[in-house]
Amino acid sequence: MEAIVHDTFGGPEVLRHDQVRKPEPGAGQVRVRVMAAGVNPLDYKIRNGWMDEFYPTTLPAVPGLEFAGIVDAVGEGVTHTAVGEEVLGWTTTGAYAQYALAGHITAKPAALSWERAASLPVAGETAQRVLDLLGVKSGEVLLVHGAAGVVGSVAVQLASSAGVTVVGTASEANHEYLRALGSVPVRYGDGLAERVRAAAPEGVDAVFDAAGHGVLPLSIELLGGAADRVVTIADTHAADHGVVFSAGGTAPEVIRAGLAEHARLAAEGLLDVRIAEVFALADAAKAQELSEAGHARGKLIIKP
Repeated sequence: MEAIVHDTFGGPEVLRHDQVRKPEPGAGQVRVRVMAAGVNPLDYKIRNGWMDEFYPTTLPAVPGLEFAGIVDAVGEGVTHTAVGEEVLGWTTTGAYAQYALAGHITAKPAALSWERAASLPVAGETAQRVLDLLGVKSGEVLLVHGAAGVVGSVAVQLASSAGVTVVGTASEANHEYLRALGSVPVRYGDGLAERVRAAAPEGVDAVFDAAGHGVLPLSIELLGGAADRVVTIADTHAADHGVVFSAGGTAPEVIRAGLAEHARLAAEGLLDVRIAEVFALADAAKAQELSEAGHARGKLIIKP
């Protein structure tokens, strides 16, 4: 089968489009024909070797965590799905490939395109995990750094739908988008603390950092010096500030339930991930370059 592989850590140039052996499902495993794969910032961070503490990588490796596809083969003992079922979820062998072994999966609603289905697993799980860690509830004020990004925008929608007031940092070009999602937008950069206080005059109750641009000290300041309700997914120096860096750890049954719920919400038009661009498998390095540059306005998708 065709796949993207890297034999060493480094820049996008280490990615090669190659022929590799199709994975065979063992007992309890499922193989899928990948119809779309999501590109995430974590992909280039793993490729660079920056995340080995959290995501140990055995080389050679196929990148990619999330997919939407069709069940192609099932191993012994599999009863929760069948060949031919359309699913979305997480892969254990890399999603930048024609075929992959699936991890946590759920049925893909017919109303969801392959691209939109593939955009949900990572962003949905990450956003929900952090919101649960923060314990935000109706009536509280949540500050989301990087609110117009894929994870940030999902967090805005999930929190807003739960009755949380969301203040989101973003460039002015994304302010109309954030308003449409239910957030009060503020421009990042110098003077951010004052703008947040103006947007939330009664104060901020919790902070979700999805940007990682050195905003943790300011976030703690906005919470009156307390770091216990600040969580980051992007700043690996979080411990220096007494802040939780969240990189996973969600129970499997919670992941599966979240996948199903987010797929339902998306199919009903209640949860949306903006798609920025779709790439062919051979152009995976270009997709990661764009992701690493940080200028994509929405989700990047690869279609093997």
